[in-house]
Amino acid sequence: MSRRLRSLPLSYKISGIFILANLFIFVVDIMLLLGINSMSVEMEETYRENRHLNELTDALEGVQRAMTDYLDSKSTDSLSDYYISEQKYSELAGQLESVVTNRADDRMERNISYMSADYLEKVSATIEAKRGRNVEKYRVQYEEASKLYEYIRTNIRSLNGEQFVSNSQRYTVLSDDFRQFEFFAVIVMGVVFFASAFIIIRITRMLIYPLQALAESADEVAEGNLDAELPQISNNDETGRLTAAFSKMMVSIREYIERVRQSMEKERAMQEKELMMETHLKDAQLKYLQAQINPHFLFNTLNAGAQLAMMEGADRTYEYVQTVADFFRYNVRKQDELVSIENEVDLVDNYIRILNVRFSGDIHYDRQTDERLMKVKMPGMILQPIVENAVNHGIREMGDQGHIQLKVFRDGERVFISVKDNGKGMSREDIDKLLGGEWKYEEKKGDSNGIGMDNVIARLKLFSERDDVIDIVSEGQGKGTEVIINLPYEV
Repeated sequence: MSRRLRSLPLSYKISGIFILANLFIFVVDIMLLLGINSMSVEMEETYRENRHLNELTDALEGVQRAMTDYLDSKSTDSLSDYYISEQKYSELAGQLESVVTNRADDRMERNISYMSADYLEKVSATIEAKRGRNVEKYRVQYEEASKLYEYIRTNIRSLNGEQFVSNSQRYTVLSDDFRQFEFFAVIVMGVVFFASAFIIIRITRMLIYPLQALAESADEVAEGNLDAELPQISNNDETGRLTAAFSKMMVSIREYIERVRQSMEKERAMQEKELMMETHLKDAQLKYLQAQINPHFLFNTLNAGAQLAMMEGADRTYEYVQTVADFFRYNVRKQDELVSIENEVDLVDNYIRILNVRFSGDIHYDRQTDERLMKVKMPGMILQPIVENAVNHGIREMGDQGHIQLKVFRDGERVFISVKDNGKGMSREDIDKLLGGEWKYEEKKGDSNGIGMDNVIARLKLFSERDDVIDIVSEGQGKGTEVIINLPYEV
């Protein structure tokens, strides 16, 4: 039932409240009116017996007067008046109490009734004697009727006086009761009025409360507080549907703002990432360009090529010069942000060939790559600086004992590139400093391309958005170093 009431339209609820309130007031008014009418009737009935006795006295006098008039005039009009008066008095006398009781008033009424019957017989006999011209008889009957008349009138007057006193006392009591009832009625009407007003205000407030809560929430939203508390839905009427629609709208707005905020944050992060990648890339490209015009590096490279040309002929010289050309061509040509693992591995191959020509094959190089992973994307200019650091800071002092191993393999959804040497190794403290950007390899003058490991690590973290994108493993001094790059498997 409560659910059905909550589902009713708001107009039905408001109309029902006022109808029920007015119906309640109407019922109370009817009850009070019936009570007042009942008491009014009772008060009017108080003197009904006195009025009856007064009417009986008037009728008795009418009979006596009509009889006297007929005796004096013996006219048809007077006789007609007599019959009318006699009929009226007979009816009124018949209404007197005839039941035997112990009440004095009842006994007096009964006596008056009996005497009235005798009186009417005497009057009738007097009229008949007059009509029969029996003078002696009608005089006797007239005297007896006149005596009964006086006696009846005296008794009626006495009974009327006693009943008037009794009825006056009763009327006084009824009047007091009536005033008390009037006072009670006023109190009841006041209570009903205030109770109805209280109930109407309370119920109306309950019906309007959802609208007030909705208005307060709307005011907060209008002031810019989109996190305002949403009103509760308590009814299924128009206010409930309006509240539900407002709450749904606010949830949609908040979700939309959150999506926009997240999108803006992602866009800003991507812009920052692109900016930093571009900065690091330009820095790497600049250092590679500087390395290209490094006089010492170019001199040693070209000198070795000339010596090789003298000793072995043009074919190997061509191959060497072509390798050098490919190496520098990659540095100059690659302007894009991302390259394939295959491009980076080819650059390392060319770099090792160039170094082995310069150092008479002292660097032993082993490559183990999964060809299915060679198209995976990664930042450019990453592997060659790592291999260069392995040569310069790991195996440079080992002569022909130095060994570098490059592996490309997959584990789950990650692609790993390992550059391992058997050189001097690193301490844990130096590894932590290097990974944290607090320490750099000391760059040697000469043939270094000038790109430090800090640049490599920073660009890898920006690309992968992970801190564990690169790891350095070394068991200590003299036990070599392994640099492991961790990339997502995305072709």
